[in-house]
Amino acid sequence: MNRDELLASPVQIGTRGSALALWQSNHVRDRLRAHWGDALQIDLNVISTKGDQVQDRPLHEIGGKGLFVKSIEAKLLDGSVDLAVHSMKDMPALGPAGLEIACTPKREDPRDALVGRAGETVALAELPAGTRVGTGSLRRGALVRRINPNVEVVPIRGNVPTRVGLVDKGDVDVVILAAAGLRRLGMGDRISEVLDEDTFLPAPAQGILALQCRSEDSRVRELLTALVDADTTVRAAAERGFLVRLEASCTVPLACYATLRADTVSVRGMVVDPSGEPCYEAAREGPRAEAGALGTAIAEDLLAQGAGAIVERH
Repeated sequence: MNRDELLASPVQIGTRGSALALWQSNHVRDRLRAHWGDALQIDLNVISTKGDQVQDRPLHEIGGKGLFVKSIEAKLLDGSVDLAVHSMKDMPALGPAGLEIACTPKREDPRDALVGRAGETVALAELPAGTRVGTGSLRRGALVRRINPNVEVVPIRGNVPTRVGLVDKGDVDVVILAAAGLRRLGMGDRISEVLDEDTFLPAPAQGILALQCRSEDSRVRELLTALVDADTTVRAAAERGFLVRLEASCTVPLACYATLRADTVSVRGMVVDPSGEPCYEAAREGPRAEAGALGTAIAEDLLAQGAGAIVERH
């Protein structure tokens, strides 16, 4: 397809309406136009998802990760939009037929971060007994209980500014959020502690954007080649391979993180009970070309250890 054909018609991006989702979609739009030129017209279409509409219950009680993507995927499938910009960690293990993740741009910081009151420096391991730690993630709650069992984990919902606002209002003492989201929204100065991935293993694909389109849409797939980051693609393959094998959503507390060394990829995976115990961990290393298989193998290792009991319960 020649350049004139690529730029001939507008690209419709489907996005959630949260501040972070809009930042991400605008970021993708700006990067595409920086590469292809201002002749490429890109419009944002805000789509309300069930995850946005239902705010009074934890995600794991109302259907898990797909709540944030299914409405947008439906618009992709019916042709209403051409491209979806998702946080990859919000995506279910398996997507619908006819759609594909065509591009993963360069990864942001994958770690979690502790947010306290403005100007306050606090550390998770040092929080006093009874401290109210807000999180909407079963994984984060389980890891908090392992690191500091004397704090109180409080389930919360809402977008990034809303959750930070709960600290400012005194509803909770601290919250744990993705460092990437805080920084993308210019709220990095609110981070009290960045939680080291060695002790607070991130969610699979945290900090990675997933650019999804129709499998048959060769035009959009070609436009997206400008944003592909090869290293991120490898890491996403490993972490998604882990997730797919466990067929898990946010109803299962699990974590997976891949790092690159020269021509190899190292992958760590974890399945943990919401209470913090038991916790199953495994790690493998191998060629980059086998990243997805490594993630799958780690999931198999954990199932062999007994992690299947946690997966089946949740």
